[in-house]
Amino acid sequence: MNTEMSPQEVVDVTRRDFLATGTTGLGTLALASLLQKDGLLAPGANAALRTDPLAPKSTHFTPKAKNCILIYFEGAPSHVDLFDPKPKLNEMDGQALPESMLEKVRFAFIKKEGVRLMGSPRSFRSHGQCGVELSDLLPHLGSCADDIAWIRGMHTSQFNHHPGQLLMNSGSPLFGRPTFGAWLNYGLGSQSEDLPGYVVLTAGRGSSGGSSAWSSGFLPTTYAGVLFRNSGDPVLNLSNPPGITPQMQHLGLDAIGDLNKLRYKYVADPQISSRIAAYELAGRMQTAAPELMDLSSESEETKKAYGLDRTTPNIKNRGGGKGTYETFARNCLLARRLVERGTRFVTCLHASWDHHSNINNELPFCAGMCDQPIAALIKDLKQRGMLDDTMVIWASEFGRTPLGENRTSRSGVTGRDHHPYAFTTWMAGGGIKGGQIIGKTDDIGWNVVDERISVHDMHATILDRFGFNHEDLTYRFQGLDFRLTGFEGANVVKKLIA
Repeated sequence: MNTEMSPQEVVDVTRRDFLATGTTGLGTLALASLLQKDGLLAPGANAALRTDPLAPKSTHFTPKAKNCILIYFEGAPSHVDLFDPKPKLNEMDGQALPESMLEKVRFAFIKKEGVRLMGSPRSFRSHGQCGVELSDLLPHLGSCADDIAWIRGMHTSQFNHHPGQLLMNSGSPLFGRPTFGAWLNYGLGSQSEDLPGYVVLTAGRGSSGGSSAWSSGFLPTTYAGVLFRNSGDPVLNLSNPPGITPQMQHLGLDAIGDLNKLRYKYVADPQISSRIAAYELAGRMQTAAPELMDLSSESEETKKAYGLDRTTPNIKNRGGGKGTYETFARNCLLARRLVERGTRFVTCLHASWDHHSNINNELPFCAGMCDQPIAALIKDLKQRGMLDDTMVIWASEFGRTPLGENRTSRSGVTGRDHHPYAFTTWMAGGGIKGGQIIGKTDDIGWNVVDERISVHDMHATILDRFGFNHEDLTYRFQGLDFRLTGFEGANVVKKLIA
């Protein structure tokens, strides 16, 4: 019996097979895409269908964290008034430091002649099983003590704001480097197709460093932070102007997309790819962003927990004016909603904590603004089962001196200068071991005396929790393989790892 098929029969079978099975495969792909858009498919399950620059990517090893919320306080909160009680400093209030301690020290404004120690008027008490002592200005945050790793051993090489902000956010005090939100966006991609992978929410007077705090540096601009506005459209020109119909917009965007693709084939500039992705994302955001910003689906209990019903105290200060409390509380709730919808990295930025004067009035204003919303954010994430893979970070560029700033006479000293030698940050969730205090400063909060942690160490630890060896997450620029943690050496802080 002859079992061989003729060439024509082979063609017929192939055609029949394609019609019978090929359409099924295409239908499966289409169904998967629709299911993911409706939130009915597991996050990342449809990643293979995406070809945009922010499509989810694999990591070096299994990550513990998926999303990050960075709470950044520009200007530098005083560690000795908030996180690191120093009874000895209070005992020595008004005394001079030994000249040997001041010999090689650089200050932003303090004059070494006549400088004196300045105690803190704040009262401290212990919280949680870990027993961390926190200022009376942070009662709500104290209720989350055992979910947080308190890092009292931070230090930095920078003592002025902008270089310090650049170092904390990008690993370098120089302009043009990607911030670590951009690095995570580049390394991980985004789970959301309809919202940016990196969003920035601001309150107060705005950062002195501006967009350099969320820049993509030499990475393609796709990975940069997108600044959302506090009123109206979250992004300028997101809504169509009067007279522009959806069909007109569709035709225009298609034409622009075709021209960009032709240009990309000719020059292969990655910025063109970023531009194409930005146009496409903007179109999808026209539906997704209004839903994100509409808080009507949130319960009154949730909104009250975050403090959306609070009124900003009428106190003239550099931390912001009317509406600052309400804006920051809303931003914390929006941060949860963003990561819930797949945004990889959210920065909640507030300025300013630059308390060179009037610290006893302005620090309570700033702490009162943030204490309740941040505690609510941590509890909300935990209650929803999201804290396990969402990392929350409190950071600033440095701390503030245990010395009073003496640009005026001693009787007029009411603030503290910049202090890079010791300050406090904290981290929670996302594979971080909470309920512990890491690092110790001396009796006056001047230097770290145990478990010193550099900015690069902190970055290396963050990348580790997101599944990356910090030395291997690189990007070639001008002939060098750059990385977030620089080339001076960095260590993952093992004690922070859950």
